[in-house]
Amino acid sequence: MSIFRRLPADVRRSLTMEPGERVLTFTPSEDGHVVATNLALHLADGTRLPYEEIDRASWDDEGVRVLTTDGRWHAGRIAEPRMVPETLRERVNATIVVNKHVNLPGRGGVRLVARRRPGGEVLGWTFVFDDGLDPEDPGLRAQAEQALEGVRRSMGV
Repeated sequence: MSIFRRLPADVRRSLTMEPGERVLTFTPSEDGHVVATNLALHLADGTRLPYEEIDRASWDDEGVRVLTTDGRWHAGRIAEPRMVPETLRERVNATIVVNKHVNLPGRGGVRLVARRRPGGEVLGWTFVFDDGLDPEDPGLRAQAEQALEGVRRSMGV
């Protein structure tokens, strides 16, 4: 399959795209097409995942699995990924302004992540606690907030 094939016009029309959003690459899937644009990953089921909301993605023989920052998993069955994995990795990494793991006193640690829309301002910070830590624990959250203030001051973000 040539990498220079064009996305079918009916698929392009079916995408919910923002002004200025353009297709970078795509691949056929069992249910349609998976499309990577300059702003988001579009799955065949019509789900649009902005890159700044993607925490991680993995690929295997069956396709792609994407975890969003709200903790939800999304999947697309793809036989031949073509350039989609590389594009997805580059685009998600480009949204990360700061990604720093900080040890908390005697309790493990937290990853502090600042993200932005492609070409935009910092949207906010996300706490990703080490496995086994309760993100709802008020004492733990207070320690994470204190660590965040230190990181923000040191990095100017």
